[in-house]
Amino acid sequence: MSRLEHSTHGHGGHDHDGQAHHDRAREGHAGHAHGPVRHDRAFAIGIAINVAFVAVEAVAGWRIDSLALLADAGHNLGDVLGLVLAWAGAFAGRLAPDDRHTWGWKRGSILAAFANALLLLVAMGSLVWAAVLRLQSPEATQPGVIMVVAAIGIVVNLGTALLFMRGRHDDLNIRGAFLHMTADAAVSAGVVVAGGLVLWQGWLWADPVASLLIAAVILLSTWQLFRDSLHLMFDGVPSSIDLDAVRAELEALPGVDAVHDLHVWASGTTETVLTAHLVMPAGHPDDAFFRAAAERMRERFGIGHVTLQASTEALMPACGGPRAPPHAAGEPVFTTTGTDA
Repeated sequence: MSRLEHSTHGHGGHDHDGQAHHDRAREGHAGHAHGPVRHDRAFAIGIAINVAFVAVEAVAGWRIDSLALLADAGHNLGDVLGLVLAWAGAFAGRLAPDDRHTWGWKRGSILAAFANALLLLVAMGSLVWAAVLRLQSPEATQPGVIMVVAAIGIVVNLGTALLFMRGRHDDLNIRGAFLHMTADAAVSAGVVVAGGLVLWQGWLWADPVASLLIAAVILLSTWQLFRDSLHLMFDGVPSSIDLDAVRAELEALPGVDAVHDLHVWASGTTETVLTAHLVMPAGHPDDAFFRAAAERMRERFGIGHVTLQASTEALMPACGGPRAPPHAAGEPVFTTTGTDA
């Protein structure tokens, strides 16, 4: 029993057939003409202006003893660290694969997104605790200063968020940075409102209440990021991909009788990988079949790295994947090594 295994992808694939490699390289280049968008300049600008704003906000909050300003300054400092993490993750994803890390360091962007979410969740826990204590014994502040500093924060945070707007839909790591900045803008708006209430009505409790609202807004925006990044860390199917639809698309390919061992996961926050075994009783397909299959996966599902294995019979029992064909578990196991093409 022989088998044919074929890998086609848009980011640095490997193939042992020279002409086939050339054809697929051209196809991969057409599908991914410029690769993932780089945001180095956005990270540099965002980090610089946020560090400056944290310093201003912390000094103002300390001088007038405003918990809302100090809390927001602490959160903004966490966001600076988050931007650094996101930048490091994006940089790691561009490092070339080597003999010891054949996938490269793309997973660094997933780890950065997870660390970003975890950092925010911990920071918000501390903020809630401090706000509850302050709510029990409110203290006088200078609402005018609070409102001015927070208004500056709205401009800074919205400006930084705009730097990451373009990549927020395609990259979980960039989405984390974008969410941080938009949440900060909402937080600063809340601080302005709290300062206005103190100035207008003398409600000292508005300051810690604003801090609690800040925490609620950020927790809501961070929880999905935390779940998505944790899901990808354990090789979960990206939320944008319907695995049943992928299976149906592969089964609809000409000559395919069944699809076994279908796996889809993210190698980083911008690249999705697919491997599958195709049972094709009529015989092994040619390169054109694999190119068309890879192009279909890329166009319909955004999967840029596709590895398909074809054989006339099932080579191994189902590995326990979702909705595996009922008869697959009874297929014999073949231990012969095949050839790559």
